[in-house]
Amino acid sequence: MLRSNLVFRRIIWIVLDSVGIGAMPDAASFGDPPGADTLGNIARLRGLHLPNMAALGLGNIKPLTGIPAAAAPTGAYGRCTLASPGKDTTTGHWEMVGIHLEKPFPLYPNGFPQDIMEGFERRIGRHSLGNKAASGTEIIQELGTEHMLTGSPIVYTSADSVFQVAAHEEVIPLWELYKICETAREILRGPAEVGRVIARPFVGAPGHFTRTANRHDYAVPPPAGMLLDRLDQRGVNVHSVGKIFDVFLGRGIRESSKTKSNADGMAKTLEAMEASDGGLIFVNLVDFDQQYGHRNDIEGYGAALEQFDAWLPQFQAALRPGDLAIFTADHGCDPTVPGTDHTREYVPLLVSGPKVRAGVDLGLRASLSDIGQTVAANFGASIAYGASFLPQIL
Repeated sequence: MLRSNLVFRRIIWIVLDSVGIGAMPDAASFGDPPGADTLGNIARLRGLHLPNMAALGLGNIKPLTGIPAAAAPTGAYGRCTLASPGKDTTTGHWEMVGIHLEKPFPLYPNGFPQDIMEGFERRIGRHSLGNKAASGTEIIQELGTEHMLTGSPIVYTSADSVFQVAAHEEVIPLWELYKICETAREILRGPAEVGRVIARPFVGAPGHFTRTANRHDYAVPPPAGMLLDRLDQRGVNVHSVGKIFDVFLGRGIRESSKTKSNADGMAKTLEAMEASDGGLIFVNLVDFDQQYGHRNDIEGYGAALEQFDAWLPQFQAALRPGDLAIFTADHGCDPTVPGTDHTREYVPLLVSGPKVRAGVDLGLRASLSDIGQTVAANFGASIAYGASFLPQIL
């Protein structure tokens, strides 16, 4: 049961997936091309009209072309360092809730070892195609026809720690694709424990294949004691929107909403706010990363940012007097630089709400865990890492 004397009765935490704000000093050691800066480069090369995020203090974090620093920001602002080794969804989201990795999840840029693939194929009773690093949209165009003829699922990875399985929904039904991915998750343990196994169903005819919204992620179980565990122990209701449920395997999450797109995620966020009296609404908007960053789609990425910015007034109108809103990201995925991989970047931090002290510079935070620690502190809990900025925004 929530106490009535909470600083903020409700927190809405929105992760703009991959919206980084400049390369970290060690980015080159993670294979990044020079000069990665998701927000900065899109603003410079395409131009961005983000008046509502600018009013909160986005342009106060660092100089951004066409996004002026607000003379009197309406929110608090800063940026966070990714302290863990990595630049992927699991690493970023885990760090937010107080889990720091000692070593990165394994990568397979040349495909998965023969012994893993032989064991996988033996257990699923099918041969497989691909087994290489590839773009998800490109590999289904390349191998989709052969897949339909043979019934062999398409296995691929990326620069992230993922084992992805693509299959046409009329060739391998969803229930079987999900079972195949569950089998892969069982196999990929120990030294081969990738961050996520992902089901990637698609439909359509050769030359016109499209992925569906029936994606499902099979993540590594988070260690005990992370933020969502602590909140659950204190009776705090957590409602997830988007892939948050999959990233944390539903741990500590009492309600969840799947989403088909950023627009759907924003609509589901407002619905959750309408239905909720307190607790945490934890949101991931994945299109920035999945639809635009990985596809080097500068125009699409910029338009998606502007769509989010145009939605903010509606979101802000739905905030209640006891609400806290947090906007951040989990890593970068700069569509303007060579390659289609994530980029190791700082992430923006914008904090607002009717009771938030406006214009506070939260500075460069040492970890994304600072956000989780702030949420924990608000609800009378604590996590293993992070420094709460709760006192600074009051």
